[in-house]
Amino acid sequence: MKSEITLDKSVGIVQTQYYTFAVPPDEMLLVSGEKLGPITLAYETYGTLNQNKSNAILILHALSGSAHAAGYHTEADAYPGWWDHYIGPGKAFDTSKYFVICSNIIGGCSGSTGPSSVNPHTGEEYALDFPIVTIQDMVNAQRHLIDYLGIEKLLAVAGGSMGGMQALQWSISYPDRVQSVIAIATAASLSAQGIAFHEVGRQAIMRDPNWNNGNYYHATSPSNGLSLARMIGHITYLSEKLMHEKFGRRLQQADIFKFRFDLEFEVESYLHHKGNDFVQRFDANSYLYITRAIDYFDLKNDSGGDLANAFVHVNSDYLIISFSSDWLYPTPQSREIVRALRMNSKNVVFTEIQSDRGHDTFLLPNEQLEHNIANFLKREFEKVHKK
Repeated sequence: MKSEITLDKSVGIVQTQYYTFAVPPDEMLLVSGEKLGPITLAYETYGTLNQNKSNAILILHALSGSAHAAGYHTEADAYPGWWDHYIGPGKAFDTSKYFVICSNIIGGCSGSTGPSSVNPHTGEEYALDFPIVTIQDMVNAQRHLIDYLGIEKLLAVAGGSMGGMQALQWSISYPDRVQSVIAIATAASLSAQGIAFHEVGRQAIMRDPNWNNGNYYHATSPSNGLSLARMIGHITYLSEKLMHEKFGRRLQQADIFKFRFDLEFEVESYLHHKGNDFVQRFDANSYLYITRAIDYFDLKNDSGGDLANAFVHVNSDYLIISFSSDWLYPTPQSREIVRALRMNSKNVVFTEIQSDRGHDTFLLPNEQLEHNIANFLKREFEKVHKK
């Protein structure tokens, strides 16, 4: 059982909920031109929606996230939700003041409709019959959930990495339904280097003998390929300095080399642990679909080659945050978004936080990040209630 001190600082025990929509013949039209339905979204909520429904914040997760952003599912849980550092009473996303929603994306594997879901037309898992989805499709699906909850306008949409991409897309797709955007460690499009890392990860999965063209749900899963994909990806989430400080060239158990291909260095063991842990909770096909959705995201291309055009019609205020050691989504990519917004005279606050922890800084405790979010939300909340 968690200690009272820990639970006092948490939203406590929470339950995942599910909303189903786009039931045939009213399927949701995707960017690709294909249709998908029915669609189920897994989601969680924290805090209380106020009477005029003006305090709702939508949290948007990154590649491997889920709807479980805060709290615990049971008192026996070893770890809380993935953004528990920032969601809860008195935290950046203060649940004593705000109503916080987190939805698992379509294409995922944590309760929302994705390639591991049963295709109603065949009675079998979709596998690669699942249509390609984009960031815009994810956002469009979330809009149905917000409609269902009866929320006309969100106080904020917020997320890091792929979550930041969704936050930007929300303000573009639904400019009158978003008061503010908090986009952290993200970009208007993924770099060629990022796409390259994704492709290596996908190839690791697809070259696993057990992948079987995605049809592995009733057989052995391609766990080796998925583990390797996660190991590759995880390297990009850390900085060189952090890896040196955590591991250096330290050996696992001995002071001399074994002259074999066993796991000898601590960093090797760490990566294997991360890979093995990942396969216990994630679907290999979902990894393929989600990384491709990130690859396709390109606000500049969507607006005729000029990023400023993407933000012409937005009505949101923006908080853009980057981290100095993030080489996957480096600060210049955040500055590019800021410039495009300011060219349209939009209200934008930008902060580069000095950190040695790399891209994953947004998932870790950081006092400056917490203060930036809390202060920005306080101003936005006051602005809404002065109208």
